[in-house]
Amino acid sequence: MDDAFTIQISTNLVKQLAADTDKVKKKRKPKPKTPKPPQQNHIQPTNQNNFNDDSQTLKPVHPAAGWPPMYLPIPPPAPPANAELDAIRSVLRESERVLEKVEKKEDEMVVEVTQKAKELHDKEFKLPEPKPMPCSDDLNACLDCYRENTKDPLKCSNLVKNFADCVRTIRQQVSPSNK
Repeated sequence: MDDAFTIQISTNLVKQLAADTDKVKKKRKPKPKTPKPPQQNHIQPTNQNNFNDDSQTLKPVHPAAGWPPMYLPIPPPAPPANAELDAIRSVLRESERVLEKVEKKEDEMVVEVTQKAKELHDKEFKLPEPKPMPCSDDLNACLDCYRENTKDPLKCSNLVKNFADCVRTIRQQVSPSNK
């Protein structure tokens, strides 16, 4: 790392500084720091002519008078090139189009899944249509006959026989081993 300043200390300066330590120093009011514009750092070679030994003052080698500021302002970032900016914008537009397509597809799938779920729910919880009871016509005919002929139930014997035959036929169809 190259130094931007070169300092030469003479014996007279050391004696003068040693003599000043015995005296009470007055406090100076600090000057408010004002930001200086960025300066270019020029490194000059060390040269004996940069100092004036007669007055015991130091001359900075830095092109600007005084010390450089403690901080340098951070330059704003360089704007991206137009081609790079256009590429980013086109990628952003394409991403937005893809997002819209995905959202539409999601909406369609939500409708489809909702419909399928409703169909499954209806199938699962729907009461099956009851099968007609076999021989119900013969049974109803027997019951009507008994109501009409309460005093002479033997008049319904043919209807009872028909009902019994129907029941026997149905039992044979359901379980042929039970004869």
